[in-house]
Amino acid sequence: MRLGIIGLPNSGKTTIFNALTGQNLSTAAVSSGQFEVHTATVDVPDPRLDALSALFKPKKTTHATIIYADIAGLDKGISAGGLQGQFRNQLSQVDGFLHVVRAFDDETVPHPYVDVDPARDLEIIDGEFLLEDMATVERRLEKIADEIRIKGKKVEAQHAEEVGLLQRIQAHLEEEKPLRDFDLTPEQAKNLRGFGFLSLKPILVVVNTGDDAPQAAAELTYDHRHSAIVGLQGKLEAEIAQLDDPDDVAMFMEEYGITELSRAKVIRLSYELMNIQSFFTVGEDECRAWSVRIGATAPEAAGTIHSDLQKGFIRAEVMQYQDLLDAGSEAEVKKQGKMQLQGKDYIVKDGDIVHIRFNV
Repeated sequence: MRLGIIGLPNSGKTTIFNALTGQNLSTAAVSSGQFEVHTATVDVPDPRLDALSALFKPKKTTHATIIYADIAGLDKGISAGGLQGQFRNQLSQVDGFLHVVRAFDDETVPHPYVDVDPARDLEIIDGEFLLEDMATVERRLEKIADEIRIKGKKVEAQHAEEVGLLQRIQAHLEEEKPLRDFDLTPEQAKNLRGFGFLSLKPILVVVNTGDDAPQAAAELTYDHRHSAIVGLQGKLEAEIAQLDDPDDVAMFMEEYGITELSRAKVIRLSYELMNIQSFFTVGEDECRAWSVRIGATAPEAAGTIHSDLQKGFIRAEVMQYQDLLDAGSEAEVKKQGKMQLQGKDYIVKDGDIVHIRFNV
């Protein structure tokens, strides 16, 4: 999963990036407004994987990972003439956005629009993404019209369904509504992936409260599907992320009333928004967590491990995480009759421990 961290200049995007990744990138007092991208891969914390590793004592323990991309250079007017090149590619290739909006005052870090207004800032970037999506629709409709004009009526029928969908999308966007709120069938959603619509991507609004309590996030509303809001004390959590001693981390958390660090909180909310869950493979060589969409079948889960496992899938041996922990060994799980053989129609559940039987 790749998530893009976006926001207006001086919103604290890089501070949030540091808090989530443990990096220590410089945060300029005044943003350059230039396009640049910093990325980092972060292990997904999962106590279940830690417990499985303690049980099997494998040679290797591998967490699921998330890639965070800190994407600078967004501001009002970026969509004028259409986003171009690497900038457009970075935005379209992420699976979802963390939109950082500023809710703190700091005279040393001037706000680009003078006063602090999280709702306005959120609306500015949302509006730019809506305009970019509208331009994408218009370009595609123009291309289809040109093809019909050149090749004649014989190709018109081939594009009728796509044109109808794009026209409905166009009308929706003209009402200033993001495509997250547009009803799509699974097949339509699949067909639209190549367009890279920005307002279609799930979004977690991160209200950066600076040193203030994160309750300020409760004052912001964002009534759209596939979205959520979380408040983070960006500066404080970035400082905590630099600490190596767990005791120091615990002391800071207790002193400032932080019950869950931003990394774990944002990952948890991101999994929910992206409709993703985890399953595990275990053994003496490796215990590993894998990410898969909720509703995935056993062969699809096998494919996340290796494409050959999906192609040659025969069946899956499945046990529940808690059953294994309670039993203490796979042999005991089998003895209790809690190891199940599942076929191609089995829907993988969060926390499943899976062994794939295959033949290629």
